[in-house]
Amino acid sequence: MMIDARNLRKTYRLGGTEVHALDGVDVQIDDGEMVAITGPSGSGKSTLMQILGCLDSADSGTYHLAGEDVSTLSEDRLADVRNRRIGFVFQSFNLLSRMNAIENVELPLLYAGHAGAKDKAEAALKTVGLNERGHHHPNQLSGGQRQRVAIARALITDPAILLADEPTGNLDTKTGDEIMALFASLNDQGRTVIVVTHELDIARKCRRQILIRDGKVCE
Repeated sequence: MMIDARNLRKTYRLGGTEVHALDGVDVQIDDGEMVAITGPSGSGKSTLMQILGCLDSADSGTYHLAGEDVSTLSEDRLADVRNRRIGFVFQSFNLLSRMNAIENVELPLLYAGHAGAKDKAEAALKTVGLNERGHHHPNQLSGGQRQRVAIARALITDPAILLADEPTGNLDTKTGDEIMALFASLNDQGRTVIVVTHELDIARKCRRQILIRDGKVCE
């Protein structure tokens, strides 16, 4: 099993009020699944994404990622797990405007000091169908093309999991459908894909949906 999270609880304090963002959540995702985590604004899905992505820790509960207990790891150890196992794709693309597509994609490997970053960046861009756009800067690309560059950047470290946070939120319907088709293709190649979205039509394009409401998983 790729993800096995049990009884996750997370509480935030806003002023004098306690907000139970997660209230005993169980989530299991098998290796190679394509799953949507969905729910309305304030449901707890973003908090769950942060924990599953090793960007934050639950107050209590257990979380095993690819068999490794990451529930109580320090921030540095969480960062190591995150860098080894997870590729992130965000709604806002998070591309650097001064860099072209190849340079944006190769950044994770350059930060880690890996050799051959450019060749791997070009290969990743080919995987997402943008091999002819490598020398274009973000302002020379459409929204869908920028999201493909962001997906290529997430792929370059060869992660076991792609975790996409509202990946179609800044795209029109047709382009969003194309991006979801790309995720489905990557899933067909064996990658675990988790899409966090409040759009039910996007969630339905995944093989399985996990609905979060008021900090709980709805069956």
